[in-house]
Parts: sequence; C-alpha cells; structure tokens
Amino acid sequence: MRSKIWEVSGTLVRVALGIEKADLVMMNSTFVNVNSGEVLEGYGVAIKGDRVAAIGDVSHTIGRETEVIDAQGMYLVPGFIDAHVHVESSMLCLTNFAKVVLPRGTTTVFIDPHEIANVLGIEGVKLMVNEARELPLKVFITVPSCVPANPLFETSGAYLGVKEVEEMLSWDEAVALGEMMNYPGVLATDPEVMGKINAAHRLGKLVEGHDASLLGKELTAYAAAGISSSHEMTKKVDAVERLRLGMYAYMREGSAWLDVKETVKAITEAKLDSRHACLVTDDREVDSILKQGHMDQVVRRAIEEGVDPIKAIQMATINPAEHYGLSREIGSVAPSRIADLLILRDLTKVEVDTVIADGRIVAKNGRFLVNLSAPKYEEKYLKTVKLAKRIRPEDFSIRARFKEGRVTARVIEAMEGSVLTKCSIEELQVRNWETLPDAERSIYKVAVIERHKATGNIGLGFVKGFGFKLGAVASTVAHDNHNLLVIGLRDEDMAFAANLLADVGGGIVTVDNGEALSLVKLPLAGLMSIEEPEHVAEELERTYDIWRERGCDWVSPFMTMSLLALDVLPELRITDKGLVDTVNFKYVSIFVEE
Repeated sequence: MRSKIWEVSGTLVRVALGIEKADLVMMNSTFVNVNSGEVLEGYGVAIKGDRVAAIGDVSHTIGRETEVIDAQGMYLVPGFIDAHVHVESSMLCLTNFAKVVLPRGTTTVFIDPHEIANVLGIEGVKLMVNEARELPLKVFITVPSCVPANPLFETSGAYLGVKEVEEMLSWDEAVALGEMMNYPGVLATDPEVMGKINAAHRLGKLVEGHDASLLGKELTAYAAAGISSSHEMTKKVDAVERLRLGMYAYMREGSAWLDVKETVKAITEAKLDSRHACLVTDDREVDSILKQGHMDQVVRRAIEEGVDPIKAIQMATINPAEHYGLSREIGSVAPSRIADLLILRDLTKVEVDTVIADGRIVAKNGRFLVNLSAPKYEEKYLKTVKLAKRIRPEDFSIRARFKEGRVTARVIEAMEGSVLTKCSIEELQVRNWETLPDAERSIYKVAVIERHKATGNIGLGFVKGFGFKLGAVASTVAHDNHNLLVIGLRDEDMAFAANLLADVGGGIVTVDNGEALSLVKLPLAGLMSIEEPEHVAEELERTYDIWRERGCDWVSPFMTMSLLALDVLPELRITDKGLVDTVNFKYVSIFVEE
C-alpha cells in the first residue's frame, strides 16, 4: 500500500536533514528536472519508503543500511505516464500488462476501460480496479462515458447511464469521465450526455474528449462543455486548435495510429507552448510493446520528430500529472513526491536501464524483477460469447435484385495507420443472385454478429484495403461494441471462423479452406488473454506472418480491422444492425440505387 504524505512527512523531513537515513540513494546522475526544465549534473536523489526525501547533494542521507546506486554517466528522469490508454488493446490482462510496460519505463497509466465495460458493464470496470490495487504500476480510471458508444446503431453487452457513471466517478481511483465519443450528443446538448458531463463537474472530476475531425466553431462548442482534452488528432491543425482552446492535446503513437509525426508540429513548427501537450499510446498491442516499447518509444518518437528532449519528457511526466491534478504525487522527482523514477543510459534514445516504482527497483535492463500472482477470474468473465445459434455459410449471403450482372455498392475503405474510413463506391459482380467479393481488388465481405445477448442480429457489408487473400479472419475485438467481426472471401470459412471463436470464448482467428491457420485466444471478456505476454505476442506475430504471406503488408492491420464497427468515426462503419453512414448518422443500404 502506498503511503499518504501526511503519514510520512515528518520522516521525510528528518531524512532530508540527515537525522534519519534514506533507504535508497541515487548518486552522480545527470538529473532532468521537469519542474524547472533544467538538466543538472552530479545530482542525487534520496528515497525513504516510497517517497522522495531530497534531491541534489544527498550524501548526508546515506547510512550503513542505505542502498546506493551510482548513476554516473546516466540520466535520471521521472517515471513515464501514459495519459490515455486502453489496456484491453494490448490483449493482456492488467497484471500481465504491468509486467511488460514497467520495464519500458511506464510507471503510471490513466486507463479508459470502456472496452471491457461494453462487454461486462460496471462489473468489468470493477474487475480492472480490483486487479490494479496491488500492482506496482499506478492505475487511475477514467470512467467509461459512452457504453454503448452509439446506442442507436449497435447492440452492446451493457448500458451505463448517468446513475452508473456517477457511481463510478465517486470511486477513489476515478479521476475523470472517459473520452466523450458522442460529440454529436454534446453539440446537441443531449440530456443524458450532459447529465454525465455535469456529474463529473459536480464531483470535481475532469471530462476527457474524443472529437475526430472537429474544428472551428464545433470544436469550440465541444470544449465549451468543459471537455479537457483530445487524443483524436491526426494533423498539425488539430493540435494547434485544441491547444489554443485550452485543451490538453494528447499526441498519440500506438501500434497503428502513428500520429506523433504530424501533431508535434504544433510545437516544432507552430512554436506553441508544450505545457498542455501530452504523449499517449491509446492502443498498443503486446507485440509492439515487447519489440518497440511503450511510453519510452513514444517519447523517443517525439524527440526524433524534433521536440526538445526535456520537453518530450515533460510531455510524458509532469504535463499529464498537472492535467489530472496529481502533480503533488507523481510526474516529477522532487521532495515529498512518490518515488517513481527511471535511470536512462541515453537521453535522446530513451534507453531505460533501471525502473524504480514506489521507491523500489522493479525492473533492470528490460527485465521485470517483481513476482506477481496470476489473477484468477470467475467463469462468467471467461465465457462471454453468446450466439443465438450456430453460424451457417448462408448467414453471409448478400442477395442482389437480379440473378446475373454487376451492381454498384457502398464499400468501407480501410486505410493503413488511420482510424478513419472512406465510403468507396465499387462495381461488384452478381452471380446466381449473390453479390460477390473480389480478391483481386481486396474487397471482402464483412459481417458483425451480435454476441452479447443472443439476438441473432447479423450486419452485412463489404470492406476493402487489407490485401490478404484468405477465406476468413474473425475477432471478438471490435471497438467499441465488441461483437463478433468477420471478414472474408468465402462464406464457409467465415462461418467456421465465427463458430470457432464462440467455442473458445473469443479471440482472433485466421481460416482458409476450412482450416484454422492461427488462433489467438482472448477469453477474458473476449478481449484479453490470461497467458503470459510472450506467448500472446508469439501467437499474434504468427497471425501477422500469415497475413503478410497472403498479401497484407500493413503495420498492425488488426488495429485497423478492429475499428470497422466503431460507429462514432467517419465515414462508413458496420454494426450488428447494418451499414452506418457516420457522417450523417443514418443507416444506408449496401447497394447505391436503394
């Protein structure tokens, strides 16, 4: 359990004076002071328990039992903070997520568990909160604001209204209302949307934003509701406008959403003040974390794009801490703060040597040093795929109005590395009344099968862009409703894939000619594995190897696939209820003439 400052302040004073001795001391470091923006040579840090007692010359705090680390030639910085992340996207349970991000220097995360909430409701959020309590990783909750994301057009596993949101906002771990994706509801001052926002304001909690493509007066109106931040930025102008409105601009570098390159131009080119800019991952898969890193990699990317290294580190430490009102506890290495700090071998390359969390060494040279007990989950959390019936190939039939010929269809066009889609108008062949996919143009059938309440709903359409030539790919990860998403070229393989995922409790499967070529099992809410991170990463990489062999050379294509059902992002999406025009918020037919 972490100490409270009023319980230890006297002890910290005595250690700072040298009357009592520190437990852990770092000596001779090149100290990055994010409070003053300085780099200070030959600095030390004295730690007592889980708090910093002194910085600077700390030789007088060393006693016979003090552990001393000589950081000569290395840099000492605060532990990194991820201001906006969905743990579920890592495909790991929270405990295993902590195992992989702490060695990469991430000591605090602000999570929005709306993925698990869409499956399990408030119980799912409680599951995450309870699991977080004994971890060396600090986990704060931003309460899911939009469950379901768009109730008009989708079936979710749960509903969180104003009452449920207010209950969660009262929890100690909750610091904000999570990303308000229903920006049309904000602009229309929808009573339920405003009820949730006002509940957060009444309780003194922040309201986080999600406002893809909003600019000008609509963005100003959105901010006028008291929305404090935005992570849905892909261009320089997005970041510039939000910073000018007093919002915190979350500059994102996930597995697939590689937005830092453009958004940091608000700092490097427009020369805006960086104090309201934060670096975030949002969605990062386990294999990306193990291979590339976590917040260390995002900081590195910002530096590579021209951000001053000190500012980049501030964007991952003190800036988010100040945004959430927690800078007296985390975000800097200073007296009385919780002792979360990193020793870096190289500042601009952000090479993490040692990670200290709550005053103890938890990782060294990329290796996690703490033994964490494997969490145990009730059966109801591991069996969440509930279909009305076994899926048959004919369930994917898209019938035309004539027996033979060609038809004009609306097709979801996915784009590599983008959260956005386009509505593409394509000519498709009709044979024996059936509208066919087209492997040569990478046009596949796509289906969303409702999997929470066994309604039997199946939405059908077409999607293009991925490039692989496979019978089917399916997943129970489909933001944010997380129904069963299937894309493919053959109806028989699509049915096989859907039924296999129902049998194993969820995951990602690749099928061709009636054979499962790869399977990543994600039984926890159909979203996360309970296996060790390396095993999950290996299975995911095997999946990607097959996809690459079959023609898909995208970076993290699954991330892009998983957003096909997210009906709050432009332009065209699909849910269990059908094809949705998300610009005009209305259902549309597959066929243009209808």
